[in-house]
Amino acid sequence: MSGPERMLRRAAQVEAEVHVPVAIVGGGACGLTAALMLADAGVDCVVLERDALPSGSSALSSGFIPAPGTRTQREHGVAGDSAGRFAADIQAKAHGRAAPALVEAYAGAIGPALDALQARHGLEWILLDGFLYPGHSVHRMHALPQKTGAALMAALLAAAEAAGIPVLTQAVVDTLVLDAQDRVVGVDYLRPDGRRETLGCDALLLACNGFGGNVQMVRTLLPEMGEAAFGGHVGNDGSAILWGTALGARLRDLGGYQGHGSWVTPQGALMSWAVMMEGGVQLNCEGRRFHDETQGYSEAAVHVLAQPGGIAWNVFDTPLLALARGFPDFCEAEAAGALRRCDSVAALAECIGCEAPMLLATLDAMRAGAAPDGRVFARGLEAPYFAVKVTGALFHTQGGLDTAPDMRVLRQDGTPLPNLLAAGGAAGGVSGDAVWGYLSGNGLLSAVAGGYIAARTAASLVGHKEPSA
Repeated sequence: MSGPERMLRRAAQVEAEVHVPVAIVGGGACGLTAALMLADAGVDCVVLERDALPSGSSALSSGFIPAPGTRTQREHGVAGDSAGRFAADIQAKAHGRAAPALVEAYAGAIGPALDALQARHGLEWILLDGFLYPGHSVHRMHALPQKTGAALMAALLAAAEAAGIPVLTQAVVDTLVLDAQDRVVGVDYLRPDGRRETLGCDALLLACNGFGGNVQMVRTLLPEMGEAAFGGHVGNDGSAILWGTALGARLRDLGGYQGHGSWVTPQGALMSWAVMMEGGVQLNCEGRRFHDETQGYSEAAVHVLAQPGGIAWNVFDTPLLALARGFPDFCEAEAAGALRRCDSVAALAECIGCEAPMLLATLDAMRAGAAPDGRVFARGLEAPYFAVKVTGALFHTQGGLDTAPDMRVLRQDGTPLPNLLAAGGAAGGVSGDAVWGYLSGNGLLSAVAGGYIAARTAASLVGHKEPSA
């Protein structure tokens, strides 16, 4: 596996002007959540971020985070949810192939993490209770009112600034410094003017995401997505895996990833899958449905890419258009000219480029209620019809460094490295090892819950009290 040059350097100690208890590589949702929880515990840290403005995959996401038992859930009258029920949903989607200890850890930590971010750092969550995302048995998807990943990142950055947390941007970490016992003692990083600097630390958290932006790694590990559009952040270059491989760390679930079957083309925007869940359909260039859309948007990417030209059309009607317009990403795609209005079946057939009789048969089958693939439709679509051209895309990878439930990185023999932690996209997630294992929100689940857990572990490692729940 190749990628950017990521190195290890051996030294008993580092010569550095600055030394902090905890260094965090990556300023996305994972790194900033961890930093905020460390600040709550009185533990100093520095966040090292490669970009001029921290964003990463978190900013490009919808910003939706699944969590059970939160204050927000209770305020909305949602009863009967629990960490156990959430864990069961995660495993059901992954066909039992998600790491059980991590599933339990994340499902138990994410509710307290969101409540802590709300109570102590001003992130005011809303609950998306108009529909159920694929695989979730109860309404537990949280978001900020703006319903975007960019808003989530802005809120986390504002909270970090208010807490006085140093976030050093344009700092590209390329070297981990370890002593002879594999204890991290610092990191070397590159500044925009070419200077190299070193930061000493007592513990290190890798929160630098996955490998979706590393074309060669994707082609090797995820060949079915080798030529797909990439909807993630180019900084997802596989750094954590490269460091881990050099260190002899164990890797896990490298075949797991989040795809999306609703990447608007050629505009390059995301269209919410809520439209599919509430009665919309995907049609190929022949006017046929080709999968059960309610199974999930991740595996839909593979189904769409298997169609002629790797293209599909999201087709829906006026009530579903109103739903779609409640999501900022769709509004941006519409403003860019992605939405086509068709006042008749004939006009829709012309838009798609298919034969009208085949398209009519597809629409009539929806009105019959149950489709051959098992999907049940509450109603058929009615004119005017709306269509958006989409393709399948890779958003982020779900495999990475294997970790203990406390986020410490594991060696090949399963023993933890002394003070190296990984979370979020840098670590193996809870989606198993295939595209269909991704439960909606698993990416930000592992980022926020992982960052929350890693902060508790790091605080313990450096001799401070753990952050309170």
